[in-house]
Amino acid sequence: MSVSTKYELKLGVATREAFGKALVELGQKDPNVVVCDADLSKSTYTNFFEKEFPERFVECGIAEANMVAIGAGLAAAGKTAFVASFSAFVINKGFEQLRVTAAYPNVPLKVVGTHSGISIGEDGPSQMSIEDLSLACNLPGFTVLAPADEVSMKACIHLAAEIHGPVFVRAGRSKAAIVYTPGTEFHSGGSHQLLDGNDVAIFANGLLVAEAIRAAEALDAEGISARVIDIYCVKPIDRDAIVRASTECRAIVVAEEHLKDTGIGSRVAQVCAETTPCVMEFVGLTTYAESGTPEAVLEHYGLMAKDIVAAVKNVLARKK
Repeated sequence: MSVSTKYELKLGVATREAFGKALVELGQKDPNVVVCDADLSKSTYTNFFEKEFPERFVECGIAEANMVAIGAGLAAAGKTAFVASFSAFVINKGFEQLRVTAAYPNVPLKVVGTHSGISIGEDGPSQMSIEDLSLACNLPGFTVLAPADEVSMKACIHLAAEIHGPVFVRAGRSKAAIVYTPGTEFHSGGSHQLLDGNDVAIFANGLLVAEAIRAAEALDAEGISARVIDIYCVKPIDRDAIVRASTECRAIVVAEEHLKDTGIGSRVAQVCAETTPCVMEFVGLTTYAESGTPEAVLEHYGLMAKDIVAAVKNVLARKK
């Protein structure tokens, strides 16, 4: 799939809302789908499913660890079980249960963490999950997905239901720019090259995909050709796309709304180190963020298109 640099990135719904709508679609098709939430159904949008299928919805209260164990039990019993809460809660508070009741026995539990990253804004650092992708990737057997928009979120939720193993899906609070057209295919171990270019390859996911496209537009105006790749599947990662980028481009930049020490940047770098080492630059977080509007927080911590542009110029200067 390719996206023109003239593409208009219209604002769509938040990926958490797209998740809620996708759950209802799954529930209508499959009576085996069940959903658990931890007293946040209006925020995670699992209330959509609860309204349609109250007999298949389990409200677990403010007890994320218990919710994970309950969901794993339902999955072990043959249900297509989804559990949802803020990423900071379901991953951090539920990690031991994710490890023992889902990862170790390879139970096909589907875990959705909403309000990820720092773009939850005013909710503050206690609820900003900037470690979730790293922690999820550290669970053996887990597939880890981080969709960029409403189209990819719906597709990834349907994909998660089909995967024969545990899955973590990252969702955000803020409305996301629409990158994909309905019907675009997503699969485990996949990525999508959205723009072609040979000077630099920009890998991103989540909200940073749209920022990467905006950065590529700005770079194109300066005569710099940027390839943009949505690495929506963090684990298993698309090694072929990374190898192609590291061999066909002069450098790589990775942009993510996550700790850059342990996020997709480290995973991309590992593949490069094993196959085709190249010059790299990383756009991401090094600290917990302060509270503020989503726009102000992303701006303050350097997660905008202009920051990706600066990283590209830095890495190309080093390449010389």
